[in-house]
Amino acid sequence: MTKALLYGTLALALGTFAFRFAGPVLRSRVKVSPRAIKLLEISSVVLLTALVVTTLVPSGGADFGFALPAGVLVAAVLAWRRAPILVVLIAAAVVTAGLRLLGVH
Repeated sequence: MTKALLYGTLALALGTFAFRFAGPVLRSRVKVSPRAIKLLEISSVVLLTALVVTTLVPSGGADFGFALPAGVLVAAVLAWRRAPILVVLIAAAVVTAGLRLLGVH
């Protein structure tokens, strides 16, 4: 079990390094069309929107409270306003924790 975990971690590390290394190496060889660049930009927005939506709905049998969606909503608004990611994460955590501290779940 431990060997399999170690080999899996090593394979993921090597794959990650290969992807990071391939970018600068292949930059001059691969030409990406402006349409593909536009689609990639749009897909990143769609992916982040999907992440916000799935985070709003708690998984499992947890009670659906107001604190978690409020924190996610604050994060979504700040991200939409192009705030730095650290500001977005801290604001979302503070809003969620603050509401829960006040007894709003």
